[in-house]
Amino acid sequence: MRMYDIIQRKKRGNALTDGEIQFVVQGVTDGSVPDYQIAALLMAITLKGMTAQETTALTLAMAKSGDMLDLSPLDGIKVDKHSTGGVGDKTTLIVAPMVAAMGVTVAKMSGRSLGHTGGTVDKLEGIPGFETSLSMENFFATVRKCGICIAGQSMSLAPADKKIYALRDVTATVDSIPLIAASIMSKKIAAGADRILLDVKTGNGAFMKSPEDARELAQAMVEIGNTAGRKTAALITDMSVPLGFAVGNNLEIIESIEVLKGGGPADLRHVCIELAAYMMHLADKGELPHCRALAEEAITGGKALETFAQVVEAQNGDRAFIDDPARFPAAAVKREVTAVTDGYIREMDTEGIGVAALLLGAGRETAADTIDHSAGLILHAKVGDRVEKGQPLVTLHTASEEKANIAAEKYLSCLSFSDNKTEKSPLIHAEVR
Repeated sequence: MRMYDIIQRKKRGNALTDGEIQFVVQGVTDGSVPDYQIAALLMAITLKGMTAQETTALTLAMAKSGDMLDLSPLDGIKVDKHSTGGVGDKTTLIVAPMVAAMGVTVAKMSGRSLGHTGGTVDKLEGIPGFETSLSMENFFATVRKCGICIAGQSMSLAPADKKIYALRDVTATVDSIPLIAASIMSKKIAAGADRILLDVKTGNGAFMKSPEDARELAQAMVEIGNTAGRKTAALITDMSVPLGFAVGNNLEIIESIEVLKGGGPADLRHVCIELAAYMMHLADKGELPHCRALAEEAITGGKALETFAQVVEAQNGDRAFIDDPARFPAAAVKREVTAVTDGYIREMDTEGIGVAALLLGAGRETAADTIDHSAGLILHAKVGDRVEKGQPLVTLHTASEEKANIAAEKYLSCLSFSDNKTEKSPLIHAEVR
C-alpha cells in the first residue's frame, strides 16, 4: 500500500477503504508517512469530502492510536458532554455537577482555552489547589466518591489527531466537517463514556457560523457515536452573543456558582437545564420533561452546588472559594466602558468579544501563553437591550491600564446599534439524534 495511491484516489473523489485509512493513521502515529503527504491528503479530503463510513473509520483509527480509557470498573452509565466552544461557555461547571447530583456518573476529561474560546480546565485551575492532572487511580477514586471528576487530558488520547490537527491548522483544512467530526469524536470515544451529548454552537462566536453548518457537523458526529456503540445526541445552541454575562476564568466560576445557587443569568440557566436534561435522558433517567424537572431540582434543592463543592475538595481545591466566591482575587484594574450613543444593541461580534477578553489576559493565543485568572469582562447589556449614551456596557477586569485601553477599543468595535429593537436568536436551535 502506498500513500501516493491513497492521495490519488481521494483526489479523484473515491472513497477510501477502512484498511487505507488505518494505514494513514498508523503512518501519522509512527511518523512513517511524511507531513507533506498527509497535508496533501487533508486538502483532498477538504475538497472532495468523506462518506459517513470513511469518517467513522478515521475516527475509530485515531481513537485507537493512543490510550483507550476503560470506565467499566465504575458503576452505572457514564455520560460525557462536549462543547464545540464559545465565549462565556461555562456550562460544564454547572451541568456536570447537576447531572452527578441526580445519580448519573460523569467521568470527564476537558481541554484548555485557545484563541477566543475558553477552556474548562483553565477555569477550574483558578480555584486555589485544584488539581486537573490526576493519576488514573485518583481519577477513579474521585468519581467513586463524588459521582464526578473533571480532569485535564493527561493521558495520551488520540495522538494521531493531535498531529493531524497541527497540520490542518497550517494548511487551511480546519473547516472540513468530516475532519472536525473525526477529531472531536476520536477523543470522546477514547475517553470511554457510554453516552455522549454534543453541544454544537452556532453563531458569530462559534466555529460553525450558520445553523445549517452546525446541523451538518452535529449529524456527522451523532452518526459516528452511534455507529461506534456510544449512544449519542446533540443540541445546537446559540453563540451569536456570549453565554451569560461573565467572560474570563474566575469571573465564570463565580457566575457558575450563582447559577448553582438558583440565580445567575436566565440564558445560561436555561441552556444548562436543557443540557443536563438531555444528559440524564441519555442515561435512561426518564423522558425529557421528567429529566428537566430533575435538573431544576438539582439546583433548587442545593444538591448540585454541594456536589460541585465536594468535587473541588476531592481534587484538592479550596472549597471555601465555592462557599464564599468573594475570596477570589480581584483584578488590579476595573474599567467601565460606556455607550457612545443611544439605541438598541443590534448585533455583537461575539468572537471579537472573546478576543477582547484574551487581550485583557483571560486567554491564550498559543499553548505556551500564561493566563491571568482574574482577567475578563462582565457584560451589562446584550443584543436587544436599549442603552442610553453614557450607560455602562461592560466592566473590564485586567492587570494594567494599557490592557484596559486596548480591550475597551476592541469591545466597542464589536457592537452595532439600531433605533429599533432586534429580536434575539433562540437559545436552542435544534436537537439531533
